[in-house]
Amino acid sequence: MDFHTNLERAQRLKKLHAQYKPLVLPTVWDAWSARTAVAAGFPALTVGSHPLADSRGADDHEGQTFEEVIAAVRPIIAAVDVPVSVDLEAGYGQKPADLVAGLIEVGGVGLNIEDTVHSDGGRVRSTQEHAGFVADLRAAADGAGVPVWVNARTDLFMHAQDASGVLDEAIERLRALEEAGADSVYPVSIQDDDALLAAVTNAVGIPVNSTAHPVRHDLDRFRRLGVGRVTYGPLLQFAMADAMKDMLHPWAP
Repeated sequence: MDFHTNLERAQRLKKLHAQYKPLVLPTVWDAWSARTAVAAGFPALTVGSHPLADSRGADDHEGQTFEEVIAAVRPIIAAVDVPVSVDLEAGYGQKPADLVAGLIEVGGVGLNIEDTVHSDGGRVRSTQEHAGFVADLRAAADGAGVPVWVNARTDLFMHAQDASGVLDEAIERLRALEEAGADSVYPVSIQDDDALLAAVTNAVGIPVNSTAHPVRHDLDRFRRLGVGRVTYGPLLQFAMADAMKDMLHPWAP
């Protein structure tokens, strides 16, 4: 995709985050789901690693290479005329500059980056290490002249037996990611906990992303809790799978 289109889409994605509180980005996995979400009225999308992997018969948690992911998202991005962000998991062992270059080359203008390093035994990056990785992504995007939206994810709550017990550490990490140049932060696995969501949204000055289920959750609730950005992770695909099974069940032998 040409530079001017990339630049325009990146600038549009930034404006959308300021315009909508929260901005909902349906998580898609192929050209059909992307076109369907745009036809439903959404001005931007994100490609999720889990649903993309499922759609390709691969495993989540970096069961695909970076090259395979980039090849898979190229036709998705080309199928729509809205900004598309891409979940790059923990980076597939690539350097930040190479991640940004590959993303921009296929027209992506946003990315997720998480701190569980699947290519290294599933270890969790330290706060300093993850912030440094985000800072390098920011520098690479700035150097390329495309303001790629960096959604910096932490899995601290997901890995903890008691999510409230890691709140202080998580807030410290989210603030470090903000300082490193993240445009939004994404503490996963707290979408059902009002107190934790409110605590993190009050702790940082950039949008907080929350996972949502398209049927079971309520947009107004996320708005009241100060959430600035909503994505579905694998939950939209799961919901559609449930609906498909319900439709097909009467026809099964």
